[in-house]
Amino acid sequence: MTLFRYFMATIIATFAINSFANEPIEIFWEDLVPEGHITVDTRNSASSHEGADQNWVQPDLDAPVVTTYNGKTVSLPGFVVPLEGDSEVITEFLLVPYFGACIHVPPPPPNQIVHVTIADGVPIESLYDAIVVTGVISTESWSGDIAKTGYTLKGIGVAPFEL
Repeated sequence: MTLFRYFMATIIATFAINSFANEPIEIFWEDLVPEGHITVDTRNSASSHEGADQNWVQPDLDAPVVTTYNGKTVSLPGFVVPLEGDSEVITEFLLVPYFGACIHVPPPPPNQIVHVTIADGVPIESLYDAIVVTGVISTESWSGDIAKTGYTLKGIGVAPFEL
């Protein structure tokens, strides 16, 4: 094998290994809850959101997190609760497992909310539609006016969720 072919084969192999290593791990909400821990479902906690939001309390504030994915590139489907941005793009949002979480019903436990930041922002066409967010997840928590999260994610991409 010539030196050139060896060099090219090494580059191609390195690229293939790095590309495979950087493929996001597809995770779902149940993957963010430690085995044996029971998650509180807040979807039916309020019969009407009108006037009830002042009494909403986020359950299980000390809900345990899963460290398996800490520092890994993952993709996770969910719904957006916008925090920062403008009419064109959002740069910071909460990713939640179902529509209306944190807005129409009490927030889910922290291990079921991910705080997402995307440096350049992304357009979100409709808050009613599920998306898939890809990025590096961390077990670092975040707290804001509407909820505490168990995870943060530095987003690198967003796509529509497709069944």
